[in-house]
Amino acid sequence: MLSDRVKGVEKTCDDVNCPFHGSLSVRGRVFEGVVASAKARHTVIVERGHFTYVPKYMRYMRRHSRIPAHATPCLSLKEGDRVRIAECRPISKTVSFVVVEKVGGG
Repeated sequence: MLSDRVKGVEKTCDDVNCPFHGSLSVRGRVFEGVVASAKARHTVIVERGHFTYVPKYMRYMRRHSRIPAHATPCLSLKEGDRVRIAECRPISKTVSFVVVEKVGGG
């Protein structure tokens, strides 16, 4: 359940795809990352860093992935914010995650 993993939101919104005030159900994976871009209307790009092992050099390489996520109006997000995103049904061609919590500011 979503309420077990994240805290609630004080503001209200009328977004249909809001996991708190709308009818969007959350399931699957939960990630943390940093908002890299907040230029689209209801979408933010969340960047998360990870390490990949390179066997040839027997070392780890730093990589990152950029995940588009739906941003609800009740969470006022800007670039540099740390957020928690959760998997949901596909909202558009590229968006299959929704921002469920603002962990920290930028």
